[in-house]
Amino acid sequence: MYQASNNRYDKMLYRRVGNSGLELSVLGLGLWHNFGSVDSFENQKSIVHEAFDLGITYFDLANNYGPVPGSAEKNFGRIISEDMKPYRDEMIIASKAGYDMWPGPYGNWGSKKSIIASADQSLKRLGIDYIDIFYSHRPDPKTPFEETTLALDQLVREGKALYIGISNYNGEQTKKICEIFEDLKTPFIIEQPRYNMFNRQAEQDLFPILKEKHKAAVGFSSLSQGLLTEKYLNGIPKNSRADKASSPFLQEKQVKATIETVKKLNHIAAVRQQSLAEMALAWNLRIPEIACVLIGASRPEQLLDNIKALDNLTFSDYELLEIDRVLAKQDKIDWSHN
Repeated sequence: MYQASNNRYDKMLYRRVGNSGLELSVLGLGLWHNFGSVDSFENQKSIVHEAFDLGITYFDLANNYGPVPGSAEKNFGRIISEDMKPYRDEMIIASKAGYDMWPGPYGNWGSKKSIIASADQSLKRLGIDYIDIFYSHRPDPKTPFEETTLALDQLVREGKALYIGISNYNGEQTKKICEIFEDLKTPFIIEQPRYNMFNRQAEQDLFPILKEKHKAAVGFSSLSQGLLTEKYLNGIPKNSRADKASSPFLQEKQVKATIETVKKLNHIAAVRQQSLAEMALAWNLRIPEIACVLIGASRPEQLLDNIKALDNLTFSDYELLEIDRVLAKQDKIDWSHN
């Protein structure tokens, strides 16, 4: 039986989510990759155990994470059932609905039918009584925000979720839906945007809204699918995401388009006595509205490397200026294939 480390809270930092009563570990474990039915279950357990031993309390899922869709929730639920039940109240478990999940018109987007059915399915796969944060995974252009918000509010009132979040909404959409939640008195607390050195749109349109509304963010794609690491400095390694020709997540053209920028950023990180990944995570956390940044792992050792980012979260004005100068020369990355 797994026994959590007695020192699990010694090093991790925790940030309050807006003006809510909730705090999140500043690093959260994302289960988008490496937790599907095609992945080693024993390795999944090792990663989750290591994360929790390091003080990571936020675990981020979605209904369709896999492959196959739903298998990440099922596997994570099995891990909880087998050896994490004693620690359930120390964990923040999040899931989402809004991307393709099951055939037909109801397994997608943000209708009440889709959200309620998806949440019920997620609870069954996870084998838990409630989800700590349930997200609308993306805005639905054909469903009124009122319908989506009422469905999410219902989950809270029925005890199926404690808090509500949204993901992939821009600033204007976030402000609009936030005002509806305010009228309903729904505990809407958080938005989850793509945010990293190569994807900074949230700085202009989203973060000012979150500050105004006293909400927070959980950033995903924190290392830009591995581009902001040392992995691709000397070409594309075999069995990496970019090495897979059919990968829907990262392609060779994106690596080639960023390599010179990555080399310059890596030099700045070396002067700071950090790896590029450590500096990139620390740079994300410089934003006050960001309560947590998501990290992924294919093996437990990667978590040990990532947590070293917490050793140096401070940037001088000169360092920030140098990073901005490097990034200003980088063309926008095309993620349209995602």
